[in-house]
Amino acid sequence: MKVLKFGGTSVGTAQSIGAVMDIVKQEHQNGEGLVVVLSAMSGVTNLLVDMAERAATGNDFSKHLAALEIRHFEVVKQLLDIPQQNPVYTRLKIYFNQLEDLLQGVMVLKELTPKTRDLILSYGERCSTLLISRMALQHFNDAVYVDASEVVKTDNSFGQARVNTELTDLLIRGLATENEGKVLFVTGFIASNEAGQVTTLGRGGSDYTAAIFASALNASEIQIWTDVNGMMTADPRMVKKAFSLPELTYTEAMELSYFGAKVIYPPTMTPAFLKRIPIVIKNTFDTAFEGTVIKHNCQDSNLPIKGISSIDHISIINLEGSGMVGKAGFSGRLFSLLAREQINVMLITQSSSEHSITFAVQPKDAERACRLMEQEFELELGAQKLEVPVIEADLAVLAIVGENMRKTPGMSGRLFHALGRNGVNVRAIAQGSSEYNISVIISATDLAKAVNAVHDAFFIQFNKTLNVFCLGTGNIGKTLFEQLQKHREFLQEHNSIQVKIAGISNTRKMRFSVDGLDLTDWHADLDAYGEQADLTEFVARMKEMNLPNCVFIDNTASPQPIAFYEGIFKSTISIVTCNKIGNSGSYSQYETFRDTARKHGVDFFYETNVGAGLPIIRTLKDLMVSGDRVQKIEAILSGTISFIFNNFKGNANFHDVVKTAQEKGFTEPDPRDDLSGKDFMRKILILARDAGHKMEAEDVDIENMLPQACLDARTVTEFYAALKANAAYFNKLKQDAEASGKVLRYIGKLEDGKASITLQMVDETHPFYSMSGSDNIIAFTTDRYKERPMVVKGPGAGAEVTAAGVFADLINVGAN
Repeated sequence: MKVLKFGGTSVGTAQSIGAVMDIVKQEHQNGEGLVVVLSAMSGVTNLLVDMAERAATGNDFSKHLAALEIRHFEVVKQLLDIPQQNPVYTRLKIYFNQLEDLLQGVMVLKELTPKTRDLILSYGERCSTLLISRMALQHFNDAVYVDASEVVKTDNSFGQARVNTELTDLLIRGLATENEGKVLFVTGFIASNEAGQVTTLGRGGSDYTAAIFASALNASEIQIWTDVNGMMTADPRMVKKAFSLPELTYTEAMELSYFGAKVIYPPTMTPAFLKRIPIVIKNTFDTAFEGTVIKHNCQDSNLPIKGISSIDHISIINLEGSGMVGKAGFSGRLFSLLAREQINVMLITQSSSEHSITFAVQPKDAERACRLMEQEFELELGAQKLEVPVIEADLAVLAIVGENMRKTPGMSGRLFHALGRNGVNVRAIAQGSSEYNISVIISATDLAKAVNAVHDAFFIQFNKTLNVFCLGTGNIGKTLFEQLQKHREFLQEHNSIQVKIAGISNTRKMRFSVDGLDLTDWHADLDAYGEQADLTEFVARMKEMNLPNCVFIDNTASPQPIAFYEGIFKSTISIVTCNKIGNSGSYSQYETFRDTARKHGVDFFYETNVGAGLPIIRTLKDLMVSGDRVQKIEAILSGTISFIFNNFKGNANFHDVVKTAQEKGFTEPDPRDDLSGKDFMRKILILARDAGHKMEAEDVDIENMLPQACLDARTVTEFYAALKANAAYFNKLKQDAEASGKVLRYIGKLEDGKASITLQMVDETHPFYSMSGSDNIIAFTTDRYKERPMVVKGPGAGAEVTAAGVFADLINVGAN
């Protein structure tokens, strides 16, 4: 014997009912006995509730009733042969007439009792089951319509009736014996009390009906047919990377269901659990999917957890005061009160000092719970031994579930690291002694971000997703996109990282996408569909999207984004930047950025501030972290100036060499930012600060290499004209160096807390003599590298290497 249950979406349309019939026929052909439990058509129960409430308030319900009737009649017309239609129309019409009489009575009395409400709701399942059972008769002659209220017996708790198991089992077995060999089509959700009055089984009632029948008949299997591929690791509407689980234990499934997984409901499993009947969750619309099997014993799994579940709207009530400390029976008094008043408590946590209790309830129950508590503890409140209960609303519960959790150390640490890293504040924590579940209460607005972050943290066989917002689409930004697109598969395969560009902005347009923008033709997409750029709005939208593992990349040379850095850190968003202005501003600003990033647990990476793609800052930090002490730093940190002096030889003209450097993308938009030493100053200042010196920009001594006329030029065009006019000055510098067998080098030095940048002539004995292209070079003299300094050398300018440095910083964020 198998029991098959089909949910509302499975019987929601003529097409889906056709799919249901194909499944039933296939199972019938296998020769096993079948019980088919059916829900109301999707949306019908809600419509019945709405009509009942309209009637109770004296409002017209006739249009809704007519729509309900037409919907069922249309399905009859589409699925039943013409000779079979009239008997079904007649029976359905009787049901709708009865329903109309009930609603009219409610309207006259202006009263909707739980008993009447249950009777009204029963017509959803009666109509769908009648219709499908008659359709089945077209395929096999042994289909029988069963009104479950005739065999499932309960108490008088209308809306959430408790089943009389012993009597119900006898009646079901008698029904099966009378109809041996026939397929029973049973109404889910509904039952009746001893007086024959219709009751309902509450949330998940149709699943419960299936389990009741399976238990009574000792079925070999329960199949729950729904519209999703079984139980998944998380809600697929929130987590795109959620995947189906092949099997779960009863305990795991009950924990996931209790905390919001709506595929199956906890009461469903109780009869199955007692009889150890496997439950298979299958997809009506993807019959090839094997399903999720819920059973007593599962094979060992390498997954640390089985799933992440959540309840998206809850309230918590905090009760505290000295009157609870050491007071035996206080908790029993509190929770007995709530149980007596039918208020379900979903989660409880209590401080070890017994000074406070926090518990979670449905938002609709919170105010009533507080009123009841104030009445119950009136004396304690009056004596100020208890504080007035406080409600916190707009919260959610996130729970991680799995039997492997008790065998795996560090599960809590991994959970809280993922939440903290993404700025998700935990309001309360609960963990059962079985260690099958860790639950946290968080802000409802953070739920989607939290679930995605936790999913990334635990299911490491899938790629971690970085949600990136890029500011600046110049040479560096454009090249970064090319590199990300080119190395996408490599990143996923070797680094387990997926980079999604969730936002792009330049000075003209900005564009956003939660699912990530396509980088194959981002430029045309930005121009065609982008909004007008607004930096304040761009940052605000990035924060509002509240995505997990979020990174802001500043690929500009503008001072404007710097004003937003601190606020971005406070929103727990990491920053990767090649913009030197932020770190080379005031020392207090430099310190604020580091402190804020550290406080909020995010990264601030700026390797490209100093040496483009060279690992200069990382090397310096590694030296200092390992306990080494920096004695001296000497460096050529301007790839631009390096390129210029490496090529300013022979018959070369200084003006032409500078122009070539700009055309190759080696200079800032205004070459004077490089040639004035200003850009170099920013780099040596950042290095000095990272080396532990509290230094301001004016503390760096800069030797100016440009004539004043070049510095005073109002535009870049005028600057180039001034370079030509001062050709003799530059030629003399070149000739003097060549005459003495030396080369020109613009060298920065940090020693004894003093920083300087000077134009020097160095001979072949100097380590900076042999340079080529746009190479940067830096020599670290430390306590460990005293006799022979540590040297880092390589290209220090150009979009390709700078973008590569930004890329590397981004991957380092992913690694964290």
